[in-house]
Amino acid sequence: MIFDQVKTVLIDVMGIAEADVVPSAYLINDLGADSLDAVEISIALQDKFNISIEDDDILEMHTVGDIVDYIERNR
Repeated sequence: MIFDQVKTVLIDVMGIAEADVVPSAYLINDLGADSLDAVEISIALQDKFNISIEDDDILEMHTVGDIVDYIERNR
């Protein structure tokens, strides 16, 4: 369930194909995220899950799976 919500956020923020968003996909290398995308993704995730994500934490999230794991731990 969390994965599906994260997937929706990434598709909405980055305008990427749904098929590209898999847990093992790297945000930068596979999905083409840049620093602006990281900020937008962080804000969208915080709004969606009602959590706080520190700037240092978002920089440690390299894959879609990393994001899902972070949210599961911090919900």
